[in-house]
Amino acid sequence: MKQNYNLLLADDDEDDCAFFKEALDELLLPVSLVTVNDGVQLMDFLSDKSAENLPDILFLDLNMPRKNGFECLTEIKEIVRLQKLPVIIFSTSLDMNIVDTVYEKGALYYIRKPGDFSKLKKVIGNALAITAENNFEQPVKEQFILQP
Repeated sequence: MKQNYNLLLADDDEDDCAFFKEALDELLLPVSLVTVNDGVQLMDFLSDKSAENLPDILFLDLNMPRKNGFECLTEIKEIVRLQKLPVIIFSTSLDMNIVDTVYEKGALYYIRKPGDFSKLKKVIGNALAITAENNFEQPVKEQFILQP
């Protein structure tokens, strides 16, 4: 892993954001985390960044107010300077139609939010390690869903 990863979490659930931050803190990884609470905030945040200042990885919840994760993912992949931004879907749902859709739209990985904190820590750690190992490239479909 490189020196320090800048992570962005787009999630409207304050508890999920707090657990995510706590899991990162306990993993003792060289990361910094910024959170936004809806899709409009996310797209505003990304539009303010130059290509060099974009986050290294975006963890994107699908069910958000004002603009949902599908809409954000679609926009991100349509904006040239954002197209290479690695997006990991981070959602409570595990509907295979949704999984197929976000895979086709270019998401890097799909994580179903675990209810258990130790599993959350494990899956976040795994996601960061495997993303770096694979040079931020989308895997084959069979390896798209990350499990704790």
